Amino acid sequence: MSYLYHTCLLLSTLSGNQQCTESEILHRYEFQEVHMGVQWRIVLYATDKPIANNASQIAFRRVKELNKVLSDYDPNSELNQLCQLSGPGKPVEVSPDLFQVLKRSQALSRETAGAFDVTISPVVRLWRRARRRKELPDSERLQAARDLVGYELMRLSEQNQTVELLKPGMRLDLGGIAKGYAADVAIRVLQEQGIDRVMIDASGDLSLGAPPPGSCGWKIGISSTDAPDAKIDRYLMLRDCAVATSGDAFQHVVINGTRYSHIVNPHTGLGLTDHSRVTVIAPDGITADSLASAISVLGPEKGIALLSQKPGTACLILRHEQDQLKSYESPCFSCFEASQTAP
Repeated sequence: MSYLYHTCLLLSTLSGNQQCTESEILHRYEFQEVHMGVQWRIVLYATDKPIANNASQIAFRRVKELNKVLSDYDPNSELNQLCQLSGPGKPVEVSPDLFQVLKRSQALSRETAGAFDVTISPVVRLWRRARRRKELPDSERLQAARDLVGYELMRLSEQNQTVELLKPGMRLDLGGIAKGYAADVAIRVLQEQGIDRVMIDASGDLSLGAPPPGSCGWKIGISSTDAPDAKIDRYLMLRDCAVATSGDAFQHVVINGTRYSHIVNPHTGLGLTDHSRVTVIAPDGITADSLASAISVLGPEKGIALLSQKPGTACLILRHEQDQLKSYESPCFSCFEASQTAP
């Protein structure tokens, strides 16, 4: 999973009512529900409360539906049903939502030479157990799990909209991409309801529509350090895009003096040990979410090189090196920062 640590939405300069035309007044509304195991928040601007309530309920209902498709925790989800039914020579037809997420996952896997890989689930499950027990996974079990990992072992047929898992026992984990996709879908649902001034906060991963009335963007605060109590000291001004962060500030375990992240390197089968935080800005949530996970594995040099090929993207990487916190950012990251005079 990816989490945007030390972020906040600053709307202190925006009143509850903002006139957008001579005949229409928009009001700010906020709604919260728990989905995909985390807190979701929708902030939107609408002409009245009934319209806002109805739109948010439709959006949250769609997110709930997507969880039944994409969850690796729900044994009855479409994702887990696929893993149970498919195998060598057994392609399974899947829904458009699941196929789209797997297609995007596969594309990023190829771009990153497997640094992002949704077939990592067998290894991730061992590390979840390791974090609970605070002991390294058994080496034989870890090797057996690693043998089931490899994006090339998942075969997609766009013509038939089918997925075939080429080894028995394979499992898929969409934790690094599902929230971003769901947030994108929720944004579209709200836009279909006539609401485009919206922000969706999926436990810190933000998907943003048109800005609040009277503003050129949503003002997002971030921290230049990764301490749990770090203060906000940088600000982004964003609209019609997304921002996501992947890091291990709250999900890690120390075993035999080594700090292991919950983020697993698909190439080694081990939790990352570099203690980093990656914040990515991208045109949409599915891109920001998955890139934040991928760059965590790739590291600063390869990660920033990857973004140079993707218009509308930027990243900030905080990484502990030799007991010092080092900061890396792509050349375009500062382009998204708020000016001192921005509202």
